[in-house]
Amino acid sequence: MFAVIKTGGKQYKVAADDEITVMTLVGEAGAEITFDQVLSYSDGTSMQIGAPLVDGATVAGEIVRQARGPKVISFKKRRRQNSKRKRGHRQDLTIVRITDILLAGQQRRPRSAQAETSATPAVEAASA
Repeated sequence: MFAVIKTGGKQYKVAADDEITVMTLVGEAGAEITFDQVLSYSDGTSMQIGAPLVDGATVAGEIVRQARGPKVISFKKRRRQNSKRKRGHRQDLTIVRITDILLAGQQRRPRSAQAETSATPAVEAASA
């Protein structure tokens, strides 16, 4: 199951438990966030493509942390004018973990239920 969302002027293909890096979003680490601009959705057997958005579809996520991108150097040199300029820039970014992809009418699972379902297969695999 995956969805294509739009945030910060860019499009991202996401699935549950993915971590994506997006342009800065307001919020502290651990805050819940909802992406309302879902462009398409697929559950493995069928696909819905919005015109331009899929009605009622949302993607829920959790902010993992606020970060900064790598430093980009902008260097300008003008020959014969004895002029040069060096500037650096680091973009502010937000790392988001996708928790749920919801269609119209669906409710989010509580955090404790999400933790139990993700922990159950690991426990079964360890006991085998």
